[in-house]
Amino acid sequence: MPLTVKKIDSLKPKDKLYRVADGEGLCIEVTPKGSKLWRLRYRFDRKAKMMALGKYPDLNLHDARIKCRKLKSQLSKGLDPAGATKAGGDTENDENNFEVFAREWFDKFKHNWVARTAKRKMRRLEGHVFPLIGDLPMKEVDAPQIRVVLLRIESLKTLHTAHRVKNILGEIMRHAVAMGVIRHNPVPDLAGVLPPEKVKHRASITDTKGIGGLLRSIDEYQGSPVTRCAMKLAALTFVRPGELRHAEWSEINFDGKEWRIPAEKMKMRRPHVVPLSRQSVEVLKEVELITGHGRYVFPSERSSARAMSNNTVNAALRRMSYTKEEMTGHGFRSMASTNLNELGHHPDHIERQLAHVEANKVRAAYNYAEHLAERKEMMQSWANYLDSLREE
Repeated sequence: MPLTVKKIDSLKPKDKLYRVADGEGLCIEVTPKGSKLWRLRYRFDRKAKMMALGKYPDLNLHDARIKCRKLKSQLSKGLDPAGATKAGGDTENDENNFEVFAREWFDKFKHNWVARTAKRKMRRLEGHVFPLIGDLPMKEVDAPQIRVVLLRIESLKTLHTAHRVKNILGEIMRHAVAMGVIRHNPVPDLAGVLPPEKVKHRASITDTKGIGGLLRSIDEYQGSPVTRCAMKLAALTFVRPGELRHAEWSEINFDGKEWRIPAEKMKMRRPHVVPLSRQSVEVLKEVELITGHGRYVFPSERSSARAMSNNTVNAALRRMSYTKEEMTGHGFRSMASTNLNELGHHPDHIERQLAHVEANKVRAAYNYAEHLAERKEMMQSWANYLDSLREE
């Protein structure tokens, strides 16, 4: 059913972006923040495409339909409306409006990020950037305009967010330069506009006496046995909390004593091998009796079809009387890193096992299993060391 002005005005934002069709491929997109953007859906060269036409009410329903018909006529002549518009220099098309361009950048690259990262990036754009400069043409988004955005966020006492937004804007403007939309990326010119962030270390227990007490507390944990096993494996393997929660039985090789995590689950988007010590295998065999019939090693308590909640381990630590200033789920990584270095293990082996980024990207692409034999020895030595601390 075709849209009406009354219908468009009545469209309310929802938790997720949604679109309402008008006809002939024309639709209006409603963002979670309430912005209403015209889109043209069409097929060209057997590929589905979508083109930004403008923002409502700046572009009203009548004019949006006229623009749609003009573009569809180009399509009937065998021309890609987007390409023809750019070649023709149609200044009325606000495809270079910052918000429109930023959303297209997001749609293009969102598959390169884990879901929570993509969601966070868009939330920051919609909350801090689009309301201030979203309507500006790309060529008018310069250093002074971006400075206003960043200083406003800083004034809200959210310096961390200001730095993250600056990084996002840098990515967008760099892409705009590559696409020929603008000639210069203004974000590097603002290198000193924000004060540096204070390094914040995640809470962790690193002294040997404290580690022994933590391990005994985990053994005595009275909550879910699956959660207890998750904490045990976190201490033994020191993977990131998200990697632990999303572990799947298909990734576990008991015969080879390895856990191979695929690239799409890793922060650095590269596959990672976790050698399994004898103690890690024992923990996995224990939890397999409970969850081995499903997909996830550590499923949600509410649904085996979902991974464990990101707060489960931290909540268990609180039940064990460890405050958030003392220990967190991420703290198992610092606990291992600090002690493995003090025990004299090779820094390269430790960093590789922590899955930290390799500065040389070409080397890193072939390097995910480097030092595997040495890391297997290290992981078994670490598990034995934890046993000794527990017994003390």
